[in-house]
Amino acid sequence: MATTVVATGGKGSNPKTTLYVGGLHETVNEEILQGAFLPFGDLKDVNIPIDHATGQHRGFGFVEFEEKEDAAAAIDNMHNSEIYGRVLKVNYAQPMKIKGGDKGWSHQPVWADADEYLAEQAAEEEFSKLEKEQEDRRKQQVLQQQLQDGPDPMEALEAAAAQ
Repeated sequence: MATTVVATGGKGSNPKTTLYVGGLHETVNEEILQGAFLPFGDLKDVNIPIDHATGQHRGFGFVEFEEKEDAAAAIDNMHNSEIYGRVLKVNYAQPMKIKGGDKGWSHQPVWADADEYLAEQAAEEEFSKLEKEQEDRRKQQVLQQQLQDGPDPMEALEAAAAQ
């Protein structure tokens, strides 16, 4: 059995103690998840985020251990294991990313993205203009080709048949 190496370096020197647990059955709750991971060491926190629209969890949760070695042992033993007939994916949790930089959107002025927005709008307008020009050129080429080829012999036959 392969063992998980615990990284103590990297971004800061914060040891990895929080695990992502994916593939949870809809009947699994925090108590069941805690019971499944408790044999590997002391737990700080167990969290299963709830979807506000449905009121149910979205099939994943987070388990935070006191010790990094306990978290590594839990990954070794619980990754690809089953709970309620569902195969679990257990990995180190990624740190939460705050939208809008380090402090979030609420610390930025309303006009912070105005330049980027205006640049995107100008690029879209230019693209639309080029597409229209290309379509016009294509239509012009088709008309010129029709003029060079002369009248369509089938058009004359169809007109005669319609009379």
